[in-house]
Amino acid sequence: MTQNLIFDMGGVLIVWDPSRIVERLGIEGEDAALLLREVFREVEWPSLDRGAMSETEAIAAICARLPERLHAAVERCVYWWRDPLWPIEGMEELLRELKDLGYPIYLLSNATSALHEYFPRIPGSDCFVGGLVSADHKLLKPQHEIFELLFETFSLRPEDCLFLDDAPYNIEGAARVGLDGIVFQGDVAELRRRLRAKGIPVKSE
Repeated sequence: MTQNLIFDMGGVLIVWDPSRIVERLGIEGEDAALLLREVFREVEWPSLDRGAMSETEAIAAICARLPERLHAAVERCVYWWRDPLWPIEGMEELLRELKDLGYPIYLLSNATSALHEYFPRIPGSDCFVGGLVSADHKLLKPQHEIFELLFETFSLRPEDCLFLDDAPYNIEGAARVGLDGIVFQGDVAELRRRLRAKGIPVKSE
């Protein structure tokens, strides 16, 4: 029986769309494609989330592969992708409803330690009672160690928890440690339906 809920951040609480980030910088065409590939689809981004590189180190490594005209944009992508944040429509209301129903809500996010600075700006962040940020512990979902650390830190049992993440491989990784999950695909109404199917009495939309 679900007693606790565990939420991912990017793609669940907020929109995670690198193309939107690059578009906001006013960069188009081949330069936009270069930024998307070299900033968001190379090894530096997960290394940042793992806490294996500093932002300064990542920027230097990425800029070494790109023409100088894009160096300032790389810095903007790394440091300022989170300004502004785009909340997932309907998620704050769901979080508040779950809190009112008495469910403790935890965060488990692949993110840099900067999350601690901007997380309070996410609508509904005050509904969370705790959580782990990957870079703080040099771990990444779907490694089993990060799930086990979450359980140990907050005295949780996997069989009492339900995990929500937008990445199927993270849900699959959670299943390996006995943690049930739901792949969130951007539709809060559908998420509500699936939560009700798990026995969580949220309202329908």
